[in-house]
Amino acid sequence: MKYGFIGCGNMGGAIAKALAKVTTDFAITDRSGKAIALAAEIPCGYFSSEEIASRCDRIFLGVKPHMMKGVLEPLQGILAEKKPLLITMAAGLTMEQIVEFAGCELPVIRIMPNTPVAIGKGVIQYCANELVSAEMLKDFLADLRHAGILDPLEERLIDAGSAISGSGPAYVYMFIEALADGAVACGIPRAKALEYAAATVIGAGEMVLATGQHPGALKDAVCSPGGSTIAGVRALENHGFRAAAMEAVIATCNRNKELGK
Repeated sequence: MKYGFIGCGNMGGAIAKALAKVTTDFAITDRSGKAIALAAEIPCGYFSSEEIASRCDRIFLGVKPHMMKGVLEPLQGILAEKKPLLITMAAGLTMEQIVEFAGCELPVIRIMPNTPVAIGKGVIQYCANELVSAEMLKDFLADLRHAGILDPLEERLIDAGSAISGSGPAYVYMFIEALADGAVACGIPRAKALEYAAATVIGAGEMVLATGQHPGALKDAVCSPGGSTIAGVRALENHGFRAAAMEAVIATCNRNKELGK
């Protein structure tokens, strides 16, 4: 088979759904068996880790960083014979560490996806080692074209990239929930408040991407002198809104680096 997934939780499942828009020539596996339902939904195969290692040409590694060594070491003999492309999405683990755990020199692509790839609105930073050919990388990127933005990034910056796009959806969900809670406090029904908040975040993000303007300039355009918006901006500043967002990204980046040690 072309692809296999060893570990298929929330992130692996999101990648699998995006990949399924191009091909279902893949199989998945996980420790808990929860991915059996996903395999039936796609549909695709559900095999053991050993079967995936021996049958698949390209293998997504969707296991937690602290589990990676224990997952790959028992497969070293199969990997040495098969020589598949390994695609790791484990935070903090370098491509060199993946090769070490695999026990042999293999082509490795490191990606840092986020869960919106499941609906084609994700962000995936990627890098590759010297054994990944240009043709191999081109084909891989084509297969994930429905995932969203795929952007090359030096491996030394991958942890930082993941801190904003990989973990960022959690922060955005919190912001949407908070906006909606504020609207509910002002009398808006909950369902409408959530819809308004989510659509506003989407629209604002699209404005930044479509116009290329600095977010500060777009913010200033909404803030009339002495108006209600600048009063809200002042309230956010008084409560350390921007500083809190910056600290969240920095803390996440630092934790990503710790996971690889």
